[in-house]
This record gives sequence, structure tokens and C-alpha cells, in this order.
Amino acid sequence: MIEGRIVIDPAFRVGPVRRRTFGSFVEHLGRCVYTGIYEPEHPSADEDGFRGDVLALTRELGVTTVRYPGGNFVSAYRWEDGIGPVAERPARPDPAWHSTEPNLFGVDEFMAWARKAGVEPMMAVNLGTRGVAEALDLLEYCNLPPGTYWASRRPVPEPYDVRVWCLGNEMDGPWQIGHKTAREYGRLAAETARAMRMLDPDLELVACGSSSSAMPTFGAWEETVLEETYDLVDHISCHAYYEEKDGDLESFLASAVDMDHFIDTVVAKADEVGARLGARKKIQVSFDEWNVWYQSRWADATPDGWPVAPPLLEDDYHLADAVVVGGLLIALLRHSDRVAAACQAQLVNVIAPIRTEPGGAARRQPTFHPFAQAARNAVGDVLYVQPESPRRETAKYGPVPVLDAVATRDPETGRTTVFAVNRSTTDPLDLTITVHTTAAEATTLADPDPYARNTPAEPDRVAPRPNPDVVVDGDHVRVVLPPVSWNVVHLA
Repeated sequence: MIEGRIVIDPAFRVGPVRRRTFGSFVEHLGRCVYTGIYEPEHPSADEDGFRGDVLALTRELGVTTVRYPGGNFVSAYRWEDGIGPVAERPARPDPAWHSTEPNLFGVDEFMAWARKAGVEPMMAVNLGTRGVAEALDLLEYCNLPPGTYWASRRPVPEPYDVRVWCLGNEMDGPWQIGHKTAREYGRLAAETARAMRMLDPDLELVACGSSSSAMPTFGAWEETVLEETYDLVDHISCHAYYEEKDGDLESFLASAVDMDHFIDTVVAKADEVGARLGARKKIQVSFDEWNVWYQSRWADATPDGWPVAPPLLEDDYHLADAVVVGGLLIALLRHSDRVAAACQAQLVNVIAPIRTEPGGAARRQPTFHPFAQAARNAVGDVLYVQPESPRRETAKYGPVPVLDAVATRDPETGRTTVFAVNRSTTDPLDLTITVHTTAAEATTLADPDPYARNTPAEPDRVAPRPNPDVVVDGDHVRVVLPPVSWNVVHLA
């Protein structure tokens, strides 16, 4: 048994819990859309073809915002293909994922699905093969009242009123269709942002930041892009994916160390540019792609031919993956003073917390649970805590504390919730929480096997369960956290 400690003080406030922290991502990639959220032939499908079981799980997951339609897909997407009578929509090759896009599901279907799911849409515009004019057309279609060309073609009179728009996707990446240098992209993003604000002044706009902190242009990219766009955008994006490599579980469990560094570096760069420009506002971070993704496993996963919705990037997650997801959520929450939005990529089937069988059942992956618990229980203010625990050496990040934690407090009810992970692969952790409380209860996501999975035969093997090892002793709460575990502690 090892020991850890945190102190809870409501005065140590980081910032508000941002509801957009619990965003997700739907891209026309693999089976995310077709046989994911949209499958008209499914027994649970509604009149619009949306899978009812997936809608129910999306609500249970607690998703607040969904970014659409990409992702790499958006950089060659012609949004007009996905509107109008379905029978008249053209099929197109999607060079990003070597698939055929039938365009049975487009802007209108997404907006209808988002309304039923109770999520806010976050739209991305194509700045790869297209530019200012096409972004204005899509904005007109979504946000203006009927009376102009594109707005009058919308099937409903009420505008969709999309507030958050991403100016392209991962334009720093050579893999991106229409890849640009930072200066080229910055100029195009600025021109697009300026024009979009002329049409709708109250938008929130996201400029493309680095697609990874490992990119050779990281830091310099943000600096150049913000020099061009600072006064015109509200957020700059971050994207990060993590995987266990070469059996190095200890480094993998410490992935949040990299996310912390990523956010801190981007914030410092943004503030540096702002200071140089004499700006009063602060650029916020939109961490609008993040997750565990075994990219090395899927490096050569190009489908044969040009199929419609082939099974791509369908990672089968285990307990350790879920604990890493929990750690990444902790990192996002503790940066709530500057991280204004985040999107776990993606929602269904593609590196996703929800898996479906065509015509069959939908189930929760282990990564479903930390997200759902954080989305449901993180309310009010994020509190700063400084976890104290032994450090363990990792090959990738050096010595890392085995305990990571953050707390939130609802000022209306006084209820405090602690989210904690034990990164140790071998030892349970006896956590002492110093706080004034009258009662405490906890749930734990753990398993003797860190690689335990949920399967169709055992769909709930890896799921949160009540933790019996909770003791309230005066101004201290003690709870035992098993090795490789995600934990939620509620304090009255």
C-alpha cells in the first residue's frame, strides 16, 4: 500500500466547469455516421433513420457539444452534396479515408440528430480545397433567416444558429488535403473569419493549432497563425492522441503529463502574441480532438477499393485505456481557466466510447464510463488541488506521481466531487482527502487485469462499482484506490 494526499479548499478556484469540456466528435469516417448514429434499417431507428439506442447512450454519456463533419474528411468536403432530396445527392470519393461518401447524411440530418441528442453543434468549414466563399455559403445556409439563396434552400424556416465554427482542420499536417504553411493558413483563416463575422458578428471562431505537440512546427505554428488571426478568433485548437507502445504501460498511464505540457505551451504562446500585439483579450484553447488511439495499429488500414462506411479505426478499449481517458479529463478540467471546449474523438465505432453492430446491439466501451461520470458530476467550480504521492520512473516522461486528481464544487449545493486516478500498475493507494464533510461515498473503475475489456458476452465487465473502502474521520476522508483505477469520490 502506498499513500497519497490532497487538500480541498473552496478558495482555491481554477475557474468554472465549462460544459463544452464534455464535447464529442462525429466525422464521416468508417462507421461513425453510417451504422453508427444513422442506420434507417435498424430496429431502433426513428423516422429520420437515427439509431435510438445510440441516441440514448449519447445522452447517458453526457455529451454537450459535437464537432462535425471532420476531421480530415472536411478538407475535401462539398457540403452542398449533403442537402436537398436524398435521391438527388451525388456520391463522391473521400480521399482522406479512401472511401465513398454517399451523402445520405448531411448538414440537415446532423442538425436534426443534434437536436434529438440534446447537443450543441460545432461546425467545421473546408479550408483545404475551398475557402472564403464556400464558408460564407454554409454560414448563410445554417444561420440566416429565409430570403436569400442558400438560407431559402434550408428545409426548415428557423435558422440552425450555429455559434461555434472551426476554421479548417489540422492544416499543419502534410497528410491534410490542402496542407498549408502557417503563414498561408493564417492569412486564409483571417480572411475567412473576417468575412464570416460580416455575415454573423456573434460567432465563436476556432483557428487551427498544432495537430500534435510532437509536430516539428509546434509552437512556431501557433505564433504565426495567431499573429494573423488574433483579433478575429476566440480559440486555438489542440489535438492529441495517446497509445501504449512497446508494452510501456507506466508511460501510457502518465499521458496526461503530455496534455498538461501541450496546454501550458499553447497558452504561453498565445499570451506572448497577445502581449506583443497589445491585445486585451485572452485566446482560449479548444482541445477539439483528444483520445486514446492506437495509430500504429491502424497505420496501413487503407480499405480495398472505395467502399461505403468500411470498418476503420475500431479500437477495442480496455481498462488501462479508460484510466488514461480519465487522466486526460482531469487535465482538461484543471485547465478550465483557459480550456473553453474539448471534443473526445470520436463518438461511435471510430476510436469511440460507443460500439455498434449493424442491425444489432450498441454497447459501452470501458472509456465510456470516465467521460460519463465526469460529465454528470463535474458541476460548479473547478478547484485546484496539489496531489502528494510517491513518484514512479517512466521511460517517456521521467518521474511521475502515481496519483493524479482534480476536484469540483457546486456552490449551490456545497457538494464536492473528487476525480482521481491511481497510475501505479502494482500498488493500491491509500488516499487521504483533507476536507470538512459529513459523509462520503465513492465509485471505482478497476479490474485485476488492466487489459480487461467489455465484450458482447460481458458488456459490463469494466464498469464503475461502489468502493467500500471509504472512511470519514473528522476532517479527513480516506479511500483506497486500486492499481490502474479511475475513481470518483462524492463529499457532502
